[in-house]
Amino acid sequence: MHAFDVLGDPVRRRILELLADGEMTSGAVSDVIREEFGISQPGVSQHLKVLRENGFATVRPEGTRRLYAVNSEPLRDIDAWLDRFRRFWTPRLDALATELARGKRERRLRGADDPPRSTT
Repeated sequence: MHAFDVLGDPVRRRILELLADGEMTSGAVSDVIREEFGISQPGVSQHLKVLRENGFATVRPEGTRRLYAVNSEPLRDIDAWLDRFRRFWTPRLDALATELARGKRERRLRGADDPPRSTT
């Protein structure tokens, strides 16, 4: 399965978002996904299986629990693919950063011109 086919599913993307914060048990993942998407535990298990089989997630047993985590390697491949498109948004993000810095500087300068406030 192609990486974008795997990530094209909103449930699998949400699972990866959850796992990006750290390892989670399959039960904890199922609880969140069931709450947000109304999917049964077996359905969530199938999504976890797709992520695992396609290399996006790893699983390790810990006693009776199975802990899932993100495997970043396939995400690096996607990042490399996206690299050719960054030119479309990078200048806009740079311009936004410049405007934010300009606004922060102007607020700071205005604040320096204001008289000190009384604390009484």
